[in-house]
Amino acid sequence: MALSGLDIFKLLPKTNCGDCGVPTCMAFAMKLAQKKAELSECPHASEEAKATLGAASEPPIRLVKIGKDHPLEVGSETVMFRHEKTFFHQTGIAIQLRTSEGESRLEQKIREIEEYKVERVGEQLEPDLFLITHDSPENDIFLKTIELVIENSTKGIILDCAEFETLKTGASLLKDSYAAVLLKKTVTDEWIELAKNYNCSLILTSESYEDLATQVEKTKQAGVQNILLNITSKNTGLQIQQNTILRRSALKKAFKPFGYPLFNQINTESEFDMFATAAALLCKYESIVALHEYNRALLYALLTLRQNIYTDPQKPIQVDPKVYPIGEPTPESPVFVTTNFSLTYFIVSGEIENSGISAHLVVCDTEGQSVLTAWAAGKFVGETIAKFIKTINLEQQVTTRKIIIPGFVSQISGDLEESLPGWEVIVGSQEASDIPSLVKSLSLT
Repeated sequence: MALSGLDIFKLLPKTNCGDCGVPTCMAFAMKLAQKKAELSECPHASEEAKATLGAASEPPIRLVKIGKDHPLEVGSETVMFRHEKTFFHQTGIAIQLRTSEGESRLEQKIREIEEYKVERVGEQLEPDLFLITHDSPENDIFLKTIELVIENSTKGIILDCAEFETLKTGASLLKDSYAAVLLKKTVTDEWIELAKNYNCSLILTSESYEDLATQVEKTKQAGVQNILLNITSKNTGLQIQQNTILRRSALKKAFKPFGYPLFNQINTESEFDMFATAAALLCKYESIVALHEYNRALLYALLTLRQNIYTDPQKPIQVDPKVYPIGEPTPESPVFVTTNFSLTYFIVSGEIENSGISAHLVVCDTEGQSVLTAWAAGKFVGETIAKFIKTINLEQQVTTRKIIIPGFVSQISGDLEESLPGWEVIVGSQEASDIPSLVKSLSLT
């Protein structure tokens, strides 16, 4: 029977020292109970606690970090479906660098990928890792590629090199960078020693569950704990099935050899097929997907999908409730109102900008809910909007007394006018994309 947080707390030192990274022992006990932490994170745990809790306190899927300055964290998941709780660590996206591309092209590509950053609903989206694949006859170019990434990027690195001595030299360049090594054959003692000596994670590859479990046990018993699983398959459908079995085995059956993050290197002929496969695997438990080509447009679609999946459904992304200036508004500029759901805010503010006017955008606190959801919950109604406007002293900031509300909640206009004496409420468009037309029809330009 699983121990409760209180049962675990009784076995902890109760010093509230914070050395585990959590302020109190009770909070740490709750993380242990939820399998979001490991007992080894407490440096003062007694032998009794270690014996009693032991492996029972470990997360069902181990947390693995790749990279140093801005490490990618994968694993440590506790549910099959995000609506059960949430997913904690989003799928890492790696871009492959092949040494056969040549030093000049590689340097250009590294810089271009490093500079690729896009903002969506207040979050910065970008790829996470480089997969350096040695596929040229000269060994020096492999080492040079590693040096180019170190010089031009802060992303984590995965090494893919079949020549052991060359890989060993490359791993030595990354000893303090927590790189990962991709093995495409059965793990041996020399690869395990390399991982131990240079602080690398090992990506174990196999076509069968039995062989994969055997490799994991061998690697773990030799002292390497940071492992990723790469089970190969003939097609995407089978890969999804295998990923699901691995995930269920770790979470539902507590099968320790499969309690590690999953890795997949996607090699398809077309870029479209590559990104379609990546999207499918991102939805079904892949912890890291490695893309063999770099395409800015398709990468944006994949990053957007990842953001949608790994947003906590119980905690919508939201912006701070306040008045946002759009352009360079004056006290006479029009006033729009909306909710603080990030997607709503960024779409509405963008369409106001597209209309060519400056305006004040009042963003009310609706706990991150969209317009209709907040209205249905009673958080975006005339009384609450009026109260918020008075709280932020909007009437002292503007001279206009006209306020534009979303068209989908036209029914609140009467209550809002009653709650805001002297104001005229204008029912705006239902869709944000129609805001420029609305601005033109109201002669606000």
